Amino acid sequence: MSQDAIVAGGAEAPVVLITGATGPLGHAATARFARDRARLVLVGTDLGRLNAFAAEAQLPEDRLLLVAADLRDREAARSMADQTTARFGRIDVLVHAVGGWAGGTRVVELDPDEVRRMLDNHLWTTLHVAAAVVPGMVERGFGRVLAVSSPLAANPGARGASYAIAKSAEEVVLRSLAKETAGTGVTANLLIVKAIATADQKGTPPEELAEALAYLASPAAGSITGQRIAVGG
Repeated sequence: MSQDAIVAGGAEAPVVLITGATGPLGHAATARFARDRARLVLVGTDLGRLNAFAAEAQLPEDRLLLVAADLRDREAARSMADQTTARFGRIDVLVHAVGGWAGGTRVVELDPDEVRRMLDNHLWTTLHVAAAVVPGMVERGFGRVLAVSSPLAANPGARGASYAIAKSAEEVVLRSLAKETAGTGVTANLLIVKAIATADQKGTPPEELAEALAYLASPAAGSITGQRIAVGG
């Protein structure tokens, strides 16, 4: 998405809402959309970490909103969306980058609480955020809903069922949403990545994922919806 790639609804810079903004992908996505002078809404559970990141990244205050919210709570997600529309008037792009992993246990030994935690992180946050932001996108005739999933959602391995269950559920939400918003100007897509590179882990550089997100967020990608797009081999 370039600076002159203006979304439907006016000539103002697009409004990009990034959840999980203090994680590696959140950092990379923020930097990528900031290059296009997007108005950014950064969401995380710790306002101190959000403020520290925004200061380090030197993000301009007139194009920035920081929101501390536990998106496992439906009302918190609604409040986040309300704060965004009160500040910027709309939400054009949702990058849902809330993370969390659990594994190492056989199916027959799974702790139900572990499965619930994974569902809270991946299913319920996705459902709550989508319910909060998508109706406004449909009303305005433009929107992009983007999330990152794992190959394990479609091809689970051993000792990772709780995570795979939750990511599968998240994928169902977004692919169903793509069907329900077909023809409205709103799209929903998933990037599939085995692992995101960090200082301690090999994987796909988050900057590569951010470039893919930027393209899918652009008006040029309006015909792409309901897709699982593998990034990083």
